[in-house]
Amino acid sequence: MAKPAGKIAAQPAAGGAHYEQPLSERMRTFLRLEFLYHPMLRNSERDDDWATRATISTLLEILAILARGDVRSEIYNELDQQINALKRFQSHAGVDGGRLENLMRNLTTSRDEISAVGTGFLQALKNNDFLNSIKHRSAIPGGTCEFDLPEYSHWLRQPIDRRQQDMDEWIRSVRPLCDAVSEVLWLIRESAQPEEKQATNGMYQHDMQKDSNCRLLRVSLAEGSPLFPEISGSQHRFTVRFLEWSTVERRAVQTAHNVPFQLSVC
Repeated sequence: MAKPAGKIAAQPAAGGAHYEQPLSERMRTFLRLEFLYHPMLRNSERDDDWATRATISTLLEILAILARGDVRSEIYNELDQQINALKRFQSHAGVDGGRLENLMRNLTTSRDEISAVGTGFLQALKNNDFLNSIKHRSAIPGGTCEFDLPEYSHWLRQPIDRRQQDMDEWIRSVRPLCDAVSEVLWLIRESAQPEEKQATNGMYQHDMQKDSNCRLLRVSLAEGSPLFPEISGSQHRFTVRFLEWSTVERRAVQTAHNVPFQLSVC
């Protein structure tokens, strides 16, 4: 069996602090799903009531994202594009054929799984009265406490094996899409090599090439840097401002120093 996409994408980037900015609505959706998905999986494995609560809360957020528009088609189309892009490398000299074949196999498997789940893949979760009761009460501050949702409180007191059985069943509905998103994002990040740049007086501006298909920016700073980037722009032009942070009581301000950093235009 091919290595699960989520396992590939979950590997942390090496060294430094990395900041990302999506340049399309599709990338915003994908990054939000990834942001929620991996913590949900980690919390679902912990024998702790609050970790289980966090799992359910995160699952409901993922469902809210997947229920908007046609995210399933967006993911399917992205997989198709990535597969076609990789096919063009098959005839290139110096390409690691084994690794390329493995990547294409993972993507094809993910695409087939998404096709197989169909358009109604969320219906069982949408019709789940237990999850719906938690969803409705979650809109109220403190609305999921014991006296509001006694059934939820009782379920949280069940042995972890019992809770994990239920959670695994619910997560199974969203796993194919979330795993595919994780692998696609990993490929997009790997598609660009970081370049050394310098922000003059804390600001850097970049004009894209006309035929650029950039969808994601990655800015990397040295570990422990007192600065962080504020990135704004579009697929045609973007600006990076580096801000100095001191405490939560003071507003961050743009540094007056030149800042070396790494930029990946993915």
